[in-house]
Amino acid sequence: MITQKEYATRRAKVHKALKGAAGLVFAGKDESHLEGSWRPHSHFEYLTGITNESGAVLLFDPTHPTPSRREVLFLVSRNPETEQWDGLRKSIGSELRKKMGFATIVRTPSIPMVLKDIASRSKKFAPLMPISSVKESVSTDLAMWNDVATRTPDCEIRDCATVIPSHRSVKSAAEIKIIQAAINMTERGFSDTFSFVAPGINEYKVQATLEHGYAMAGARGSAFSPIVGGGLNSTVLHYGQNDQDLVDGDLVCIDSGAFHAGYGADISRTIPVSGKFSKRQKEIYEIVLAAEEAAIRAVKPGVTLSELDAIARRIITRVGYGDYFIHSIGHHLGLETHDNCGPNLPLKSGAVITIEPGIYLPDEALGVRIEDDIAVTPTGHKNLSKNIPKKVSDIEKAMRG
Repeated sequence: MITQKEYATRRAKVHKALKGAAGLVFAGKDESHLEGSWRPHSHFEYLTGITNESGAVLLFDPTHPTPSRREVLFLVSRNPETEQWDGLRKSIGSELRKKMGFATIVRTPSIPMVLKDIASRSKKFAPLMPISSVKESVSTDLAMWNDVATRTPDCEIRDCATVIPSHRSVKSAAEIKIIQAAINMTERGFSDTFSFVAPGINEYKVQATLEHGYAMAGARGSAFSPIVGGGLNSTVLHYGQNDQDLVDGDLVCIDSGAFHAGYGADISRTIPVSGKFSKRQKEIYEIVLAAEEAAIRAVKPGVTLSELDAIARRIITRVGYGDYFIHSIGHHLGLETHDNCGPNLPLKSGAVITIEPGIYLPDEALGVRIEDDIAVTPTGHKNLSKNIPKKVSDIEKAMRG
């Protein structure tokens, strides 16, 4: 569990980085229309822990003369009729302020007035949301600061879009504990799946077995849509249909992870549908496993993901399969499966990353990916998912049940 104290500490670090400029972080709006669960933007969740306030906005106002108003949480106004459909909300008061962890909570219609006051005092604004790509809409906070600047002479807009990702790249002990719990829940799902997979079983039933295991272990669903690809589908990186029957003699690539308390696991295992690897399947599998383990051994503070990629790629290329390792070695893991942690900088102690090399041979309908979740420690690393079988003999044993 992340405490209110930890959220306040995260916000204090952002305050310091702003150097007097004002900043905004947007939760975003729930537009799921009952078709899925809504989550706020990960930056907002990281700084507040609030996950049920669509349209909320966090304001950093470092130059405000009243200390309690240097952080302001804006919440959408209450609508009793809407709440009957979507859930009851509390009025602003001491109970809500305590629950949210903010001394000052204001409704969102007050934002224009508050920004006008900031412009008269500070005239320094800092976008904190991710920078948009060409042809995408400008980020909400940059658009708002540009709007303010057109109405206020001599304003300065300074880019701080990397501030929050840089902090998110280093997980606290509490975050790592939650990720480890998600991985332990994932282990239950994979264990059930290893003994369930057999010829004729539909890929979707494998997915259902995974997710049932997660739920029974305490998870709140999957961190992302599971990938369960047998045969030719095992060579498709983001295969998502999961609607084919498994065939005797094929491999099935499973890429999935449980979701727990805002964080998720991300594990890949490739297993034989028959319960036993063929000679050819074992040959390719052992190459990928050697590449993965070599990259994991190299994880430590100061190394980059690009350097880890080169280590794994060298092993795979040396035996002639370099053209069939068609993705990068891994990514940061946290509030998002591909966690928003900024550019490819040297890893710091506290980072949590995935290591996931693969070889994909469509002509043979044979794809192998092996993925573990690794925490960077002060002196090296810790494999958080080491208990999920991945050696050939261990997988075959687990499939025998």
